[in-house]
Amino acid sequence: MDARKVTRPDPGGVPALNESRSHVLAALQEAARPLSAGEVAKRVRLHANTARFHLDALVEGGLAERNVEDREQPGRPRILYTARPGSAHTGRRSYRLLAEILAGSLAAETPQPAQAALRAGRAWGRYLADRPPPFRRLDADSATRQLVRMLDDIGFAPESTDDGRKVLLHHCPFRETAEEHQEVVCSIHLGLIQGLLAELGAPVEAERLDPFVEPGLCIAHLSPTTSPES
Repeated sequence: MDARKVTRPDPGGVPALNESRSHVLAALQEAARPLSAGEVAKRVRLHANTARFHLDALVEGGLAERNVEDREQPGRPRILYTARPGSAHTGRRSYRLLAEILAGSLAAETPQPAQAALRAGRAWGRYLADRPPPFRRLDADSATRQLVRMLDDIGFAPESTDDGRKVLLHHCPFRETAEEHQEVVCSIHLGLIQGLLAELGAPVEAERLDPFVEPGLCIAHLSPTTSPES
């Protein structure tokens, strides 16, 4: 997924960080020496490729530096990362108040807020999808993996069940707003899932989203579809 689709810099040039990227930056800030992507991955419990994705985004955003290891030993030098001076003062911004204002306004002033939120979520889900090349179909497993990656980038800590019929969302990055305006926020989340799967032309679709089945768990229910979109 294009990192620019999920995390964009603000007009001042400082990127707003999602939870995973904040943890990666914190690992660099706390380290007494430059770290490789593999070392960062172990510290924050991410796959090495995912850690490298976030590290490269931090470099692009000016919060970290990337250098080739200076070594005299045989073997290929490693790529090492360090936090840039001053990055410790650049934390993740909170948009909770803005989210509360917008969700509350939509709920109060829109005749059918859930449907409007669902449409908005679907539009963004389509935008966040990495469509396959023409004439290539993704199978259900591949589409679900891309869905899980997208949800993980946003901060949902998702987990697909072995049968591929559910995606467990262990963390809601908008929990406070969702508890206050569940009809709006959870409809947006369902729309994101539906829109991404539809854009992929996946043979799987999202039937529903069960919010807060436990205090820290929401469940998206998936089912096969016999007519994937072109």
